[in-house]
Amino acid sequence: MSDNSIPGPESIVRHVFDNGIVLLVRENFSSPSVVIEGALWAGSLDEPEAQAGLAAFVADAVTRGTRRRTFAQIYEEVESVGASLGVEGGRHTTGFGAKGLAEDLGLLLDILSDVLRQPVFPPEEVEKVRGEILTDFRVRAHDTRRMASLEFRALAYPHHPYGRSVEGTPETVTPITVGDLMAFHRTHYGPQGMIIAVVGAVKAEQAIERVGQAFGDWENPDKPERPPLPPVEPIASVREKRVVIPGKSQSDIVMGWIGPARQEPDYLDAVLANTILGVFGMYGRLGDNVRDVQGLAYYAYSRLEGGLGPGPWTAVAGVNPRNIDRAIHSIRDEVRRLQDERVGADELADNKAYLTGSLPLRLETNEGVAQALLDMERYGLGLDYLQRYTDLIQAITAEQVQAAAQKYLNPDAYALAVAGPE
Repeated sequence: MSDNSIPGPESIVRHVFDNGIVLLVRENFSSPSVVIEGALWAGSLDEPEAQAGLAAFVADAVTRGTRRRTFAQIYEEVESVGASLGVEGGRHTTGFGAKGLAEDLGLLLDILSDVLRQPVFPPEEVEKVRGEILTDFRVRAHDTRRMASLEFRALAYPHHPYGRSVEGTPETVTPITVGDLMAFHRTHYGPQGMIIAVVGAVKAEQAIERVGQAFGDWENPDKPERPPLPPVEPIASVREKRVVIPGKSQSDIVMGWIGPARQEPDYLDAVLANTILGVFGMYGRLGDNVRDVQGLAYYAYSRLEGGLGPGPWTAVAGVNPRNIDRAIHSIRDEVRRLQDERVGADELADNKAYLTGSLPLRLETNEGVAQALLDMERYGLGLDYLQRYTDLIQAITAEQVQAAAQKYLNPDAYALAVAGPE
């Protein structure tokens, strides 16, 4: 992908509708397909703690029947044109999307508009959705990696919405009623701040017209202002929990800290530091040392989840239960090394090349471009962000990498969750 083919202001059309919806369009006629990706401001942050999972339940249920279509009709219409369509609840937003032939853009937008604007939550379909959610909870309870991640969140973000499971728990989801689903939808689904990206074999003018037909007259004057995100306190001591899951042969470790929000000035510094720690090649220094050299883990990597608020920065490993303590010690050593020793020029250059080289790969598909457009709008990065990305990464110094590690990581104060056999 050449520089001039990377999406930028000259190839991205941004249109704001009167009701507040922001549409981003990138034309791509290399294939006859189109992708729609979108987000509306309704998520788990909008639900009461006692109803954790409500926003995700609503998102799962909106496709199960509307004023105009039954669930079977929705499925048949989408399937008949070889398309796909879905809605998924998140922390801040509910995501929605569709993929199909460009000639079916109007149909896909009409169905998305139908499920987002006028779902009816048929009781029999709601119970099917509830059953699927509860079944997933039973599966989750026996999944060492998922349970370690769940417990880590609770440790890292106590008394904070980020510490809760987006999906909820059996205790919170079981009592949710059809009335609860309808009330959440009526209150929180609306066009204010909604973002839609359309990428594919569609002219921008046509996309604007079709989206306007589907969503342009949507109003929800009762949608409340979003409350500010509660402050997140840094982790100042060791917080640890072990979850026993009988019958397992592997333990999963999730160890981490509070990282930067996406809008923080040093976010990309932290991204590069994280790439060095546990992403590059076969998972960076953690993969080299904890897995390959010491043989303590089946896998080891790190992950940075910066979003609208300060997300977790974690080190994750799957280990033989006998190696738990040694693996934790080795992870702490690698964190300490990243803080104490400046990254060498060759390693820094290799990791920068990895990040800049992966950008064109992420933009090879319409889905990748659409997701990038959503992120650029959601975080206010600017339409030229993707074109500036390589220069931004190349400008990061070893000192900035070290400073990010020193600011956000701490080998002596962290949240640690381990799930596995006794």
